[in-house]
Amino acid sequence: MVAKIKSGDQVKVIRGKDRGKEGKVLRVLPNDRLIVEGVQIVKKHVRATQQGQQSGIVPVEAPIHRSNVMLIDPETKQPTRVGVVVKQEARDGKVKTVRVRVAKKSGKELA
Repeated sequence: MVAKIKSGDQVKVIRGKDRGKEGKVLRVLPNDRLIVEGVQIVKKHVRATQQGQQSGIVPVEAPIHRSNVMLIDPETKQPTRVGVVVKQEARDGKVKTVRVRVAKKSGKELA
């Protein structure tokens, strides 16, 4: 089972032209695409004005695919693969099965 990346997670890009950049996940889009703070591209954008065409350079949030990032392990501060561990927890006298995200390098549970 693969852990889902969610908003607020710290990630590092491991593939693609933004490789090595780190940032916080701002939004999770459909089809496993992410908007990550600090991972942006700059595109030339053409704007129409009353006088005609005017071009300008504008920063654009570049969605990246979940498979191109790894979560940052809060303990080692290194990118890590994340697995899901199923365990049982006792709450209010009842045993409940929960899924917990665990960093593979340190074994630390992630929120």
